Amino acid sequence: MSQSSVSSAQKGATAEFDAVIVGAGVGGLYALHRLRGLGLKVIILEAADDVGGTWYWNRYPGCRCDVESMEYSYSFAEDLQQEWKWPERYGTQPEILRYINHVADRFDLRRDIRFDTRVLAAKFDTENNQWALKTDNGGDISAQFCIMATGNLSLPRVPDFPGLDDFKGKSYHTGLWPHEGVDFTGQRVGIIGTGSSGVQSIPLIAQQAKHLHVFQRTANFSLPARNAPLDPEVERKHKATYAAHRLAAFDTPFGIAGFPPPTKSALEASAEEREAAYEAKWGEGGSISFLYAYNDLLVNKTANDTASEFVRNKIRATVKDQVVAELLAPKDHPIGTKRLILDSHYYETYNRDNVTLVDARSAPIEGITPNGIRTTEAEYEFDAIVFATGFDAMTGALLDIDLQGTNGTRLRDKWADGPRSYLGLTMADFPNMFLITGPQSPSVKAQMILACEQHTDWIVDCLTHMKSARMSRIETSQAAEDAWVQHNNEVADSTLYPLANSWYMGANIPGKPRIFMPYVGGFDRYKLRCDEVAANNYEGFTLSSAETPAMADA
Repeated sequence: MSQSSVSSAQKGATAEFDAVIVGAGVGGLYALHRLRGLGLKVIILEAADDVGGTWYWNRYPGCRCDVESMEYSYSFAEDLQQEWKWPERYGTQPEILRYINHVADRFDLRRDIRFDTRVLAAKFDTENNQWALKTDNGGDISAQFCIMATGNLSLPRVPDFPGLDDFKGKSYHTGLWPHEGVDFTGQRVGIIGTGSSGVQSIPLIAQQAKHLHVFQRTANFSLPARNAPLDPEVERKHKATYAAHRLAAFDTPFGIAGFPPPTKSALEASAEEREAAYEAKWGEGGSISFLYAYNDLLVNKTANDTASEFVRNKIRATVKDQVVAELLAPKDHPIGTKRLILDSHYYETYNRDNVTLVDARSAPIEGITPNGIRTTEAEYEFDAIVFATGFDAMTGALLDIDLQGTNGTRLRDKWADGPRSYLGLTMADFPNMFLITGPQSPSVKAQMILACEQHTDWIVDCLTHMKSARMSRIETSQAAEDAWVQHNNEVADSTLYPLANSWYMGANIPGKPRIFMPYVGGFDRYKLRCDEVAANNYEGFTLSSAETPAMADA
């Protein structure tokens, strides 16, 4: 496939654009497509050597989307969604990456992408109304608008274990998996982490490894995906009403249509009725369907306990060793308050003779040794170690860049006590900068491609309005940002989400402020608020004119 047509000779020079996008994942690619449509000169800066974002980096065994393939795709081009054929109910990483590459080629996006280019810093030049970006290859970029499409799960995190560099064997992070793949046949393997990437990869690694030790600090709830080849008749019916289905998704809490909202409390049902309802959802597969069994599972702890205990009992019934089963059965958080994982035969894997679960909570990992992993109770020898330790989510990729706005405001200082934004789209003191699925927007609590499209469409509408009004600068008021942060926190506090030490809260990163980062008031309510802000003449923003060429030309 062809790579970027931005020549390497240009990389050493300062280049001027109307808009710069950081990141060539699903959000950045769509933003490029839409901004081109405004007639703007646009470029994407991408650290990787190809498109795909999280689907480029995460190539670990079993990597698969937890949103059904017919939903997890672009909606902006009817012919694209009609023609593309998804082979399975849930898309695999290779298939999703193939799809993203197809989109990049179909819409000729690569010619405006500069690959192998990591943004180190971006500073707003108030006098010239421009963002100045510095990259790791010496090529500086100047642009009136800066769109951060850096992703929510894009900065891998490896815990700072003592002796990390001393290990003599091979080590891998699920978020930075070798493109050529890894063969664990005959090897002694240790894997640290039982979040989504661990749960997806453990069954497949276990099939190869001579022996697999799983180091679990915190048990997570996982439901069966019930993945299968996509039924052609299901696909035909879905595509026949694709446009209406997509439109209906905007009016749902998770940005996914097809799940009738529940009207009954779990506490209004008898124990037998609840058991039958949960059993049906368990058999159906999927996470949203299960959480939609009743209308209060995420807001009422007593109601949630009924669903949590149902899943714990399923784990106990599946795992033969009841000591192991109890370790795998989460008891420290309500179901759904951490990312609810979907799996294929995860719990069954612990019935294998070559799989051992290590309780890293009662016996914490002390360090990595030349030969393996040492806990407070034992030392284990491995040929390979897999770090399924997740990401510095939501804010990590943005804070990894030295962003400096007006009045000398640095993002790392502004967010020292937790992220602050207006609608997850913009920030006070950072004019002409937009975030795609930023913190305090639904982002990871919605269908991500739909969330990226909604944000991008809002940004494009905003820039169109600015051009027609001959405005060239947009700034968020501090009052609007403060009000949104307060609203975001109040909404989160009205749910059970803050009860979990999750990456939603930044709890997986030592020293990171404990603030619930995604907006959980519902994608439908969120989109309505965004539309209201725009309809009310961009309420909460100040628009002004500085007569820069990009937006001044009518």
